[in-house]
Amino acid sequence: MSLHSPVLPGTAATDYERYLRTDELLALQKPVAEMAHRDELLFQTIHQASELWLKLACFEVEGAIERIDRDDAWAAIRLLRRAVDALDRVSADTGMLEHFSPADYHVFRPALGHGSGFDSPGFRQTHHVSPLLGAAFDRVLARRGLDVRQIYRDSHAHEDAFQLAERLVDWDQRLVLWRALHLKLVERVIGGHVIGTQGTPVEVLGRRIETRYFPDLWEVRNTLTRDASLT
Repeated sequence: MSLHSPVLPGTAATDYERYLRTDELLALQKPVAEMAHRDELLFQTIHQASELWLKLACFEVEGAIERIDRDDAWAAIRLLRRAVDALDRVSADTGMLEHFSPADYHVFRPALGHGSGFDSPGFRQTHHVSPLLGAAFDRVLARRGLDVRQIYRDSHAHEDAFQLAERLVDWDQRLVLWRALHLKLVERVIGGHVIGTQGTPVEVLGRRIETRYFPDLWEVRNTLTRDASLT
């Protein structure tokens, strides 16, 4: 049998296409004949790609939670680094919104119906897994009889716990940056003082940017700075 002949199940011409299911993947976007504007392909590509990266990011966070609860902090750290890098890909995809002309976007905006970024499965899943990750971190500190201030004041003595904490901060920070980037790009395309597709003022997005899932890990910086100023 030729090594170029497919051996995986499916009907596509190559194993590459069968394994990645490219026939299905590339059929998920509107055909040209159904597009209200050619930029619909750009819009769908940005958001479909982001959903895939968010799915991966949250999958890795869930895996990290399992490893934290097994006291395998370094394995959890590895997965959290991967999750954070996936969020960077989401921000990069979001940046592609810069390519929209505001007037062109309004040509196909009605095709979105009542669709809103708030309905993104990946976005909702970040809200679900983040508190679970924080709870797992709290459990590992409780098992070790530590608190956040201790691991930050003597990070070398608690290296794995410190690195784990920093990866949680990375995750939190990337979510804040993504929300901020998304807001600015929404403003760039439709304006900052208008109503979104579900009747939500764009200004509301701004009030949600600073949502932080691990406030203790941010507050400890203030504590250390105050302590340092007293010595």
